[in-house]
Amino acid sequence: MQHNVSRGPVKGRVRYHQNVTLSEVMALSAWMSVKNAAVNVPYGGAKGGIRVDPRTLSRGELERVTRRYTSEIGIIGPNTDIPTPDVNTNEQIMAWMMDTYSMNQGQTAMGVVTSKPITLGGSLGRREATGRGVFVVASEAARRIGPDIEGARIAVQGFGNVGGIAARLFQEAGSKVVAVQDHTGSIYKSTGIDAVALFDHVAKTGGVGGYAEADSVTNEEFWTVESDILIPAALENQITEKNTSKIKTKIVVEGANGPTTTAADDILHDRGILVIPDVVANAGGVTVSYFEWVQDFSSFFWTEDEINQRLERVMREAFAAVWQVSSEQGVSVRKGFPTSRNRCVARLPGIAA
Repeated sequence: MQHNVSRGPVKGRVRYHQNVTLSEVMALSAWMSVKNAAVNVPYGGAKGGIRVDPRTLSRGELERVTRRYTSEIGIIGPNTDIPTPDVNTNEQIMAWMMDTYSMNQGQTAMGVVTSKPITLGGSLGRREATGRGVFVVASEAARRIGPDIEGARIAVQGFGNVGGIAARLFQEAGSKVVAVQDHTGSIYKSTGIDAVALFDHVAKTGGVGGYAEADSVTNEEFWTVESDILIPAALENQITEKNTSKIKTKIVVEGANGPTTTAADDILHDRGILVIPDVVANAGGVTVSYFEWVQDFSSFFWTEDEINQRLERVMREAFAAVWQVSSEQGVSVRKGFPTSRNRCVARLPGIAA
């Protein structure tokens, strides 16, 4: 599903899920238009999906489904529509899509997908990009309203490539990760949880539950933990009217897509809690996907340090633009985004300014 092409070729994720719907894909494609505009990359928004439970398929069946899908949709291309992974898709799926498209074109087309294996033209730093972007945006927010990142208390929901990477970067900057929640449970330690050791535990057990170096708390208690920065980086609709009054933090940085409901967002704003919306906070992934696409076209690949430096610059500029409008207009960062300078969102059909 292609939402808008006024900024350039469309970019979006492809998901495999048994409950995917057309309306979901349409909404997410518009979301991608906003996110791409937030970081000012020359893409419109798109989204794709297959209604299938990949857990029921063998590797061979999954490959055949992917290759047939790639051949049948007929709209992807390096200059038109560039897919990237989403729910239940990964580097391998992208490799199959790239190979199928290339065979049909009679030539290798590395730029047709992003988040590919490094050996097929993928970009260094891509796996960590979303979490790194969350860290950069949170740091920029803290620099403006406090507290100092060194010593700040961090609570993270979700401990994968977004929440886990962000937690590790905060720890390296001197912050204390005091609470973590995922699908296996919630843990708390006032003096700080070792994010690196927790990564090892999650790799071995599949989740944060049962981590011996921190106390287990209930999922409801997780939201009551006092923190300076709260990062919901798991699923949508996690912060609602039911738990908003319990949240004790200064800044919420949305690592996930849509973790805060509209009503909860208004309540947090009224309570003086700063919310950095997902379209800015978790746009690091699409930014490095753009870097990958650029590198594929030039066949010149950057070092990981170069990619991280470019990513940090883009994220800081994106946050500064929305922060300026938010401050000038006296509105929340989310409401300030559509009119922020040099982002062109108001000119995108289907997105109200």
